[in-house]
Amino acid sequence: MSILTVGTMAFDSIETPFGSVDKVIGGACTYISWAASYWCDDIKLVSIIGDDFPESEIKSLQQRGVSTEGLVRVKGKKSFYWSGKYHPDMNIRDTLVTDLNVLADFNPELPKSYLHCKYVMLGNLTPAVQLSVLNQIPIRPKLVVLDTMNYWMDTALDELFLVLKKVDVLTINDEEARQLSGERSLLKAANKIHTFGPKYLIIKKGEHGALLFHEGQIFFAPGLPIPEVIDPTGAGDSFAGGFIGYMARTNEISFNNMKTALIYGSTMASFCVENFSLNKLKNLTQDEIHVRLQLFKDLSSFDKNHLDIANS
Repeated sequence: MSILTVGTMAFDSIETPFGSVDKVIGGACTYISWAASYWCDDIKLVSIIGDDFPESEIKSLQQRGVSTEGLVRVKGKKSFYWSGKYHPDMNIRDTLVTDLNVLADFNPELPKSYLHCKYVMLGNLTPAVQLSVLNQIPIRPKLVVLDTMNYWMDTALDELFLVLKKVDVLTINDEEARQLSGERSLLKAANKIHTFGPKYLIIKKGEHGALLFHEGQIFFAPGLPIPEVIDPTGAGDSFAGGFIGYMARTNEISFNNMKTALIYGSTMASFCVENFSLNKLKNLTQDEIHVRLQLFKDLSSFDKNHLDIANS
């Protein structure tokens, strides 16, 4: 099944306790597409770049089965640029520079070949752009996943609520879930957010894993302990790519299938943080992925027969 993914393609300058890099490739759409490409070879990308974005990066995506017909290159202008510095606690970072550049005028028009994708992944963008994309699709997709952040809750909440009415899955972190819902308890937050539209809610807790909520059911995917987290910048988008890639490959919309998709998303995120930019995601083998999937399985499995001890 084909995936439509919408988001940024950008340059990042990043400083972490483990080093720094200047103007490396980043952006939500880039990470999502790379992570999803290990499970799906029919990905349709929608983004905007300047004439400074390397053509070699675009060709690498095309070789992974990513269509770039929906990618707009604006001559004479620069691509989106972000710079950030991470604290010793890698869950905390400071944004140093945000240059929208071509992103300030991003108003995507979907090519005709994109209009019938069954799976849609809306990367973190202004809700107005996300809504515009959904309004161009004539038949409702089988699954629409939305990523957003607290910035849009602060500046474009009314538009965000309009988008939420049209999506199936919302993926946010625990801080954002509390802000959006006004609830401190994540369980109460999930129940409140379901009333906004999404039938499924994924709440990410960084290194501590992720929670999936649906109609009173809850699933927890653990975070895999990593010896050194080098760069967490693209982890959330890699998670989203692994999740939507698995869902498109299996083509089954159910709570049980999403539980497995959560593990696949967590697996791709765990690889992403092991190096700067896309350096790790670009060079994975299927054997490496399967070994890590087994690690996740071992991390969360136990012999349920041992639970009977309490009753003996």
